[in-house]
Amino acid sequence: MDLRGKDTAVSASTVSAKPATGRQENRRWWALAAMSLAAFMTYLDNNIVNVAIPTIQRSLHLSVSGLEWVVSSYLLTLAGLLLVGGRLADVYGRRRLFLLGLGVFTLSSLAAGLAANGGVLIASRAVQGIGAALLMPATLAIIVATFKDVRERNTAIGIWAAAGALALALGPALGGLISQHLHWGWIFLINVPVGVITFAISVLYVGESREPSAVRWLDVPGLVISAVTLFALTYALIEGDVRGWTAPLILGSFALAAAAMVTFLAIESRSAHPMVDLTMFRSREFSGGVGTMMIWAFGILGIYFFTSLYLQLTLGFSPVKAGLAFVPMALCVAVFAAIAPQVQARAGAHRTVAFGMLLMVVGLVLFARLGLQASYASLLPGFMLFGAGAGLMNVPLTNAVMAATPPARAGIASALLNASREVAGLLGITVIGAVLRTRQAASLRAGAGPVHAFLDGYHTGLLVTIVLMAAGVVVSYLTLRPRTAPARLASEPMAEVTAVSEIEAIGESLGELVIPEEFAPRSSA
Repeated sequence: MDLRGKDTAVSASTVSAKPATGRQENRRWWALAAMSLAAFMTYLDNNIVNVAIPTIQRSLHLSVSGLEWVVSSYLLTLAGLLLVGGRLADVYGRRRLFLLGLGVFTLSSLAAGLAANGGVLIASRAVQGIGAALLMPATLAIIVATFKDVRERNTAIGIWAAAGALALALGPALGGLISQHLHWGWIFLINVPVGVITFAISVLYVGESREPSAVRWLDVPGLVISAVTLFALTYALIEGDVRGWTAPLILGSFALAAAAMVTFLAIESRSAHPMVDLTMFRSREFSGGVGTMMIWAFGILGIYFFTSLYLQLTLGFSPVKAGLAFVPMALCVAVFAAIAPQVQARAGAHRTVAFGMLLMVVGLVLFARLGLQASYASLLPGFMLFGAGAGLMNVPLTNAVMAATPPARAGIASALLNASREVAGLLGITVIGAVLRTRQAASLRAGAGPVHAFLDGYHTGLLVTIVLMAAGVVVSYLTLRPRTAPARLASEPMAEVTAVSEIEAIGESLGELVIPEEFAPRSSA
């Protein structure tokens, strides 16, 4: 049966009672192959780019500001349009938005790989972010629409997780190899054949899914205002450290984000068909899960950025070696993401998520004990415990959040999780960075050398992160506890998605190896 050009709506309310035929079985697993390839491509892109940044700077003669925007332009459009992409997927069909996002991402990767100047490269990266914002929310919804059996879905997600973890493991090393032995453009061109293959498989084997209860009405004011809010906030967080936090442009961006957020809430509370149904946040599981994800992203993405600097500035690792140091963590993410559903079935989501976050706290404590002479072997316990905790917590966390979401809102709920993580991660880099710099400056004034001063600041940042993660242990345990009585109407089916959001989140930090000038050791002379 050819699905091209047809809407074969798959939803919780339209599942056939007939057993799947062999051909239908094959179609599902081919669809999973497409989703896994898409995950591999987007997560690899996050890792591989930053390792090659120095080579790109030399080749295109970019300024420091231009170099930063090679990375930031992607993040700005991705964070700004995630909610838009999620809502469009719910209304117009997840397969349709997936294919559109995949096409945009693949073509912009081609343009980036062939870019002859910084302007074209930055513009191509921004378009890549648009493609990813359309692609990512649809991917989660497609998987839950394709695999209805919970056990089968868990197996499928385990495969998807392995594909993402493989991208994490290969990204830094592959970026280093390409930078040293090939033209830097291949870090983007590698997406093109993967994107073409994924597109072909998706056209043939991925069925359209649109929840019948989803109203085909776009809240255009909500779409626009949400994008303005996220664009303004993301821009201020990216540029604040460069232009100064009191610069008129930065203060204006923060003010615009705040005003737009108030306007967005007012619009959504009055709209008959809001883009974001604010009643979703009345659910303890949904609000607590999103809050836990933000705590995780705030602390971990902030400190992992500076861990990359610690490996180079303090321990003297090369960029490639620093990237390879994260590989064991990525492998632990994949292994523990695969067993997380079984652990959740026995212990419950609240205990599994809380224990996963506790493992990450222990890993960070081990890092806080490292000093100037740490070896690769001494880094492994902390990395592996963090990877195990991240793999263990994010699968049941995302599942709990999405299980509290009506199927018609699956795309926007996925987008909310992604957007909250992106913005919280940026905020974490900003706040943890301010803590680190403050302590670093105090140590320098007290007579410490540049390397010792950075290490003091890094350890202080770790302590702040440990406190945040410990708070996340409590929040997740209390908010994700099962209810003693049903809190929902039986007639309102819920979307259940088992996902490994940590793969994408960690991916954005693994290759972040560009050292800001303010952290570089100064000569004692």
